[in-house]
Amino acid sequence: MGRLDGKVIVLSAAAQGIGKASAIAFAKEGAQVTATDINGEKLKELDGIPGIKTKVVDVTKKDQVGALAKDFDYVDVLFNVAGFVHHGSILECEESDWDFTMNVNVRSMYLMIKAFLSWHITLPPLSPVWLMVKLDKFVNRCVYSTSKAAIIGLTKSVAADFLEQGIRCNCICPGTVDTPSLRQRIQDRPDPEQAFKDFMARQKSGRLCTAEEVAHLSVYLASDESAYVTGTEAIIDGGWRL
Repeated sequence: MGRLDGKVIVLSAAAQGIGKASAIAFAKEGAQVTATDINGEKLKELDGIPGIKTKVVDVTKKDQVGALAKDFDYVDVLFNVAGFVHHGSILECEESDWDFTMNVNVRSMYLMIKAFLSWHITLPPLSPVWLMVKLDKFVNRCVYSTSKAAIIGLTKSVAADFLEQGIRCNCICPGTVDTPSLRQRIQDRPDPEQAFKDFMARQKSGRLCTAEEVAHLSVYLASDESAYVTGTEAIIDGGWRL
């Protein structure tokens, strides 16, 4: 018997990294998973995995998010994973960088949460939804860190506003996770070898976090084991903040 048996889960950015690992982990624990992403080709890698169905969705588009929400009569877990990492301080952040990052990292979650909650709160009060977001922060991540700090506020706001309806909202705060996105960002730097060394230098545990380790935490927050947990930032960073 799985820890998520019978639960209906929708998540974004499921084509790779944390989203993909979480989709697989959810399904292994018995959930019925709808994995979405803007990258249809990469998303096909999840096809054929028992318990997972895929759908191409751009979570920055209100009409697509609304159509996705209407596909479901009931959802137990909404896991928002979509995000974009801009490199640079405020002096290196153009208005277009700011707008794009906030649109992908914050507005997309606003659209997803609002679309699913707008009808879900009409269901019986013992039908909770768990909303999870991903957060991390480092130097030269001005708009990225700002967007993720906004998500902490969003998390606590949703948790407080819908507590009496049995709805929980938590966010996951990982350190540096070894994902295709990270590897690409390293390769995009002028000196990839030095960029990798810089990333490793701040890992107090001596290694990067894996997407699967974050997925384990996602399973816990999605399960009934965390029924008394809401409005929190679940940190998984190998001691980076110590």
